[in-house]
Amino acid sequence: MTASPLDDVRAHYSQGEERARLESPLGKIEFARTVEIVRRHLPPPPAVVADIGGGPGRYALWLADSGYQVRHRDLVGLHVEQLTADAAADGLSVETAVGDARSLDLPDDCVDAVLLLGPLYHLTERPERVQALREAARILRPGGVAFAAAISRWAPRLHGELVEQLGRRFPTIIDQLAEVEETGQLPPLFPGSFSGYCHRPQQLRSEIRAAGMDLVDLVSVEALSFALPDLEQRLAHPDTRAVILDGARAVERVPELLGLGPHLLATARHASRNA
Repeated sequence: MTASPLDDVRAHYSQGEERARLESPLGKIEFARTVEIVRRHLPPPPAVVADIGGGPGRYALWLADSGYQVRHRDLVGLHVEQLTADAAADGLSVETAVGDARSLDLPDDCVDAVLLLGPLYHLTERPERVQALREAARILRPGGVAFAAAISRWAPRLHGELVEQLGRRFPTIIDQLAEVEETGQLPPLFPGSFSGYCHRPQQLRSEIRAAGMDLVDLVSVEALSFALPDLEQRLAHPDTRAVILDGARAVERVPELLGLGPHLLATARHASRNA
């Protein structure tokens, strides 16, 4: 039987490494910027927020700690177990279960906001990505807002090869780059490694429209921070950390630079439910 792309996803995340990813220097920028962008349109607590494909629950824990009611779903059972343990340790309440972003077990019009920060870059076919966005729209109440993240089409070359120099360890990536940039399909470099789909900004806009939602905003998350060799040292000092975040804000909507950073983040509302 041929393995599906989601089998590769499960194999990767079942290693448990995602729990600490947002504690890396670049992960700290991703988290800080994502929280900042989401807060611009997130309704105030105690609104109900669905964190779909929420991994081990870093954003779910932030939301619960901020007073939100959180419904968390993820494809990987280990992530549900990790979130359950971390929420209990922190004395937080998060309703969590294994679930698929393409077919949620949540009723219509049941949440005020949806985070879709992982599924779109693990669904390699456009109809499946649109379906995940439609599910997000379905569970939103009138006036609700969805936040959808995507990996930039050029992240494998700029972050993976240029900065991380992955080609030294995995020479096959050099041959894959042209195909990734043409098709968006990012295959695993080795069993259990990351794999998924990389978007062009206009594709993300198009998929949101196809799902029946209106695009409110589309920004680049990290900008050039991924290329700083001394990122960890700069983050240790408030002044230099502020410079990095200010730089990301300054260029976040520049059309020519949208795909430069590793992640895109779209804010959308249901086209027929604008408040």
